[in-house]
Amino acid sequence: MTSRKSPGLRTVDVARRAGCSVQQVRNLERDGVLPPATRTAAGYRTYAQAHVHSALAYRALAAGAGPVEAKRIMRAAHAYPGSDLLALIDAAHARLDTERRELELAKRAAGAMTVEPMDDVRPADSMSVAELAGALGVRPSTLRHWESEGLLAPRRGTPRGAREYTPSDVRDARVVNQLRRAGYRIAPLRALMPELRRANRWHEISSVLAARDASIDARSRALLDGAAALGMLLAST
Repeated sequence: MTSRKSPGLRTVDVARRAGCSVQQVRNLERDGVLPPATRTAAGYRTYAQAHVHSALAYRALAAGAGPVEAKRIMRAAHAYPGSDLLALIDAAHARLDTERRELELAKRAAGAMTVEPMDDVRPADSMSVAELAGALGVRPSTLRHWESEGLLAPRRGTPRGAREYTPSDVRDARVVNQLRRAGYRIAPLRALMPELRRANRWHEISSVLAARDASIDARSRALLDGAAALGMLLAST
């Protein structure tokens, strides 16, 4: 993608129209997010409307897919056709779709958790690994695997280092067990557990999941905005 239409914009003009700083415009050009600017005889940068569309597309894509992926998409856009632009956009949407499906599984699991009386635990509710495995209907090796993945962190309660699951550890194990049964994968669960630990009661878990739902919606809308800006960019060159 090499042609430029409507030349004559200054760096500050692009910054104002794209809602970013002059330095950010220069950084985006340096990183290949914006196509190279032309230069006047005096050495000043001159931009076109395509640069504005590029900056707007990048900002939306960064909000939807993260800055690293957004830069990859923009560099592919400037090489389109003949690049993997469409595949990159499809992959960004697919990742959000996967996250949304996993969130739905977590919501179902949270609904199942509400029937368990786990809000008011007592110190006497501490368990050994064998006791907890029996209560959950899993193998002790499963609990040790969850620990190795960072999902659980029982303390070593005896001189011989035997695991002891405190009431909060038991709660975490029940959360993990429900989500795993619902199909939640280890990697996203590892990211979700710190949020769930901060939820003191089960109804707060619903609030955590609702916030994640809103985040997915916001990123999905940002990807739509980015796709629209990319369409304008491709049409302007």
